[in-house]
Formats: sequence, C-alpha cells, structure tokens
Amino acid sequence: MGENHPVIRVSGAGIRYRRNRRARRSFKDLFADSSRRTRPGEFWALRDVSFEVQPGESIGVVGRNGQGKSTLLKLVAEVVLPDEGRVSVEKGVAPLIEITGGFVGDLSVRDNVYLTAGLHGMRRAEIDEAFDEIIDFAEIADFVDTPYKHLSSGMKVRIAFSVISRLEEPIILVDEVLAVGDRAFREKCYRRIEEMLSAGRTLFFVSHNEKDLRRFCTRGLYLNKGALVFDGPITEALARYNADLAPKTKA
Repeated sequence: MGENHPVIRVSGAGIRYRRNRRARRSFKDLFADSSRRTRPGEFWALRDVSFEVQPGESIGVVGRNGQGKSTLLKLVAEVVLPDEGRVSVEKGVAPLIEITGGFVGDLSVRDNVYLTAGLHGMRRAEIDEAFDEIIDFAEIADFVDTPYKHLSSGMKVRIAFSVISRLEEPIILVDEVLAVGDRAFREKCYRRIEEMLSAGRTLFFVSHNEKDLRRFCTRGLYLNKGALVFDGPITEALARYNADLAPKTKA
C-alpha cells in the first residue's frame, strides 16, 4: 500500500450527545441550519475533526478527561457513527478499548475466550491453536473453568487483553485499558504492543502517562473541548497540552 493511501480518513466529523431530556432552546437556534443546530440538552463531544492516518503510524491522543479522546477512538473503531462529517476506515481494527465489555459474566473463562475471539473473526481452529498461549499470557491457568464474573478486575483485564491482542487486525486502538493490574503485567502488555508495532501495525494510543505516549507514539492529536487543536509531533502535542494546563499568571 502506498504512503498516499491512508488507512483512516476523518473529515469534519462530529459526535453529538444528549445531556438531559429537558432544556430550553435559544431564539437564535430556531433560525440556525438544522444540521448545525445544537438542540436543547445536547452537546458536541467532538466537532469538525479532520485528519488522515497512514499505515504504520503511531498516534497518541492527548487531552484532559472529557475532551473527546475516548469518543474519537470509538469513532475510529466504528462503535459509534458520526452525527456529521465522514469516517472511513480501510482496514480491520483490534479495539483495546473497554475490552472487558463484551465478556459474559456467567460463562467460564474458557467459553468467553472462544466467544469473544469468535465474535472478532477468529475461526475455532485458530482459537484452539492459540488458546494455551492466550491463557499463559494472561497468567490465569488456575481459573480457566471459573465463571468470568468471579474474576478480579485485574484478571478480567488480563484475559481480555490477551484475547484482543491476538487478533491480526492492522489497526490497534488502546484506551487506558491497562490502568488496572500490576506493573509487571502492564510491562508485558506494552512489550506485546511494541511487537505489534514492529510488525507494521497502526496505533491509536490514549493515555495520561507522558512516558508511555513518548514510548509508543511519534504523532500527537491534541483534543480540547471536542476540537482537534493540534496535529503534529507527539513532543509538540504534549508541550501544547502542558502549556494549556499551566496556571495563567496575571501581568
């Protein structure tokens, strides 16, 4: 694939959410274009966001909580559709975002591995071949036949990461999923991510840890109040972010 063929195109994308059911509409809104109007109780989690991603790029998404970072990853994962603009994702996605959400509490760990991997497109023979490695990586061999709901939060993240990171999709989305768990296992997961990057995968990485962002990413997207305010080298994106966080002194 040539360098001029992006794997992801986002053009003027916006995501609108409803804050509450009852709110007043302004007089100005009555005369606004219907596609641009902010209706009562609604807010834009993202607005007018545009960028392209080339194969093999490693991108860190920077911003405070509530500024649209996780929403952007869900948009790229096509978990949510834009209310305006367009999103085009040319290749498959391995979503390491809210990774425990698809697991079924009453099923065993074993059954959940087969269910989740199968839903993401792995054939049963492929799961059979990878099963022991998935369990070994998660370090939960003693709990294979335990109902998933009885696992600790850290163990749930372990098995979920182990399953999703086995997918062969060329685009990886990572959203603070390793905040739960011990440091040694987190480092093992990070080494797995580095292996995926060295194989030419494309990475979207959301984290508040600057060390991790610098470790994995070369490009940064800085989001503020749902707008993409900077797109460039990760060091510059972090500098812009930190400058905006710094308290302003009066002249």
